[in-house]
Amino acid sequence: MPVRVSYFICLAVAFAAAQLVACSTIDKVRSKDGASNDAEAVKVKPEDPLSRPIQVAWTSARAKYCGFLFDPVKLRASFMASAASSTSPDQIKKLEHAYDYTFESVLAGIGDDPSYCSKTRTDAIRADLNRYLAGDFAPSARAAR
Repeated sequence: MPVRVSYFICLAVAFAAAQLVACSTIDKVRSKDGASNDAEAVKVKPEDPLSRPIQVAWTSARAKYCGFLFDPVKLRASFMASAASSTSPDQIKKLEHAYDYTFESVLAGIGDDPSYCSKTRTDAIRADLNRYLAGDFAPSARAAR
């Protein structure tokens, strides 16, 4: 039953993102909160309040594209639960927006690049993903070559 619910949530998020892209309104909704590609995600400074959701979503999107076996919805929920323990409700909404925008934008931006999942890049993704799956969400923008 939980898998079925996660599946429907993923479908709903994907459908909503597709509608925003199709209407060319994503930049208006975005308000520059989030990263749309690898270059932007790497440049986020650790002291930026949005660095954690950007980094975790960036890694999650790349890991999903490269075929890592994990649950992106569960990772997002784990991150948001961790953030909620030390963040105001208003700030949580910003973190959710940055996370969701980054995840969808990076995943869409990778496209069908057959060379994206190089050994060097997947090694870097694996290291960050394992850290996040263990509950360590400390920011660390590191370029995955």
